Amino acid sequence: MKYTQRKKAILLLADGTVFEGKSIGIDGTSFGEICYNTGMTGYQEIFTDPSYFGQLMLATNAHIGNYGVNNNEVESDSIKIAGLVCKNFSFNYSRYGADGSLENYFEKEKVLAISDIDTRAVVRYIRDKGAMNAVISTETDLKVLKEKLKSIPNMKGLELASKVSTKESYFYGEANAPYKISALDIGIKKNILKNLVSRGCYIKVFPYNASFEEMNAFQPDGFFLSNGPGDPEPLKEAQELAKEIIKRDIPLFGICLGHQVIALANGISTYKMHNGHRGINHPVKNIITGKGEVTSQNHGFVVKREEVENHKDFEVTHIHLNDETLAGMKMKNKNCFSVQYHPEASPGPHDSSYLFDQFIENIKESKK
Repeated sequence: MKYTQRKKAILLLADGTVFEGKSIGIDGTSFGEICYNTGMTGYQEIFTDPSYFGQLMLATNAHIGNYGVNNNEVESDSIKIAGLVCKNFSFNYSRYGADGSLENYFEKEKVLAISDIDTRAVVRYIRDKGAMNAVISTETDLKVLKEKLKSIPNMKGLELASKVSTKESYFYGEANAPYKISALDIGIKKNILKNLVSRGCYIKVFPYNASFEEMNAFQPDGFFLSNGPGDPEPLKEAQELAKEIIKRDIPLFGICLGHQVIALANGISTYKMHNGHRGINHPVKNIITGKGEVTSQNHGFVVKREEVENHKDFEVTHIHLNDETLAGMKMKNKNCFSVQYHPEASPGPHDSSYLFDQFIENIKESKK
């Protein structure tokens, strides 16, 4: 695309604040909750992460698209963000092994993207005002856009796992692997599956509403509850599933949305954050070992730390060092643990990949 051909585009926030920029690819309008990610790299993994479904992604890194795209660096089968907002979009890319440009990638997937936005100003604004719905558009009639924006539901109370979950169960890995895992897909990332397979797991992945009976029929050595988008509160079927797994003391590991589901299944509350944690530079302290971890995070909801601390069956294992929110927990007398961040981070950091090893060790102990 010629720079001079680019249309005017706008970012309109729910409170009426407007930021002006330029369109990148297709024309149109896209709605979602505006959020920002502080990662300096890994934009393709971010865009294809199912946890971002229904959200407009604002990239804080100044340059997006400069290394193109690679077909092996996706976390799902398509772009999952509702749209992209960035400062400088690179129409030219330079990278050995790239399969194409980010511009063509967005056009092929029919996802709206806009650039030349003052992203520093937007981040400072929503950091102070809190997460809110927004619209990006090449349509510049503010009155029309404001009316449409009013009808977009708030993320609180919104069930989105069903929008990104697999429709049918499928297998991942080698059938003769030493461990069998039943995984609930409420927005699962491919690199989670790769991490489990690399540790000797054969996985059967189930839809978001699968029952314990369905998943247990695979005769798994352990269960996994995945990451995913939206509010965990409406996921009643997943909460019932977690209850059944815990009741039978089968090894259980949950990440992000799965972590929140485990909490709710045990009567522990979750809440929507003023601004979520999204980036690959979030500091976490492992309370058990005393070690610090640099982590990849992506969540707008969190489990209430004080309720975990006061729960007779749980203990806190990890704390986010920026705001002291809960980052991990485990059950005292059951084979169950979970974290609020991404140990499978790709690209890194890889400080937390030991959590997959911990899951395998729990399975080994359970099998004895």
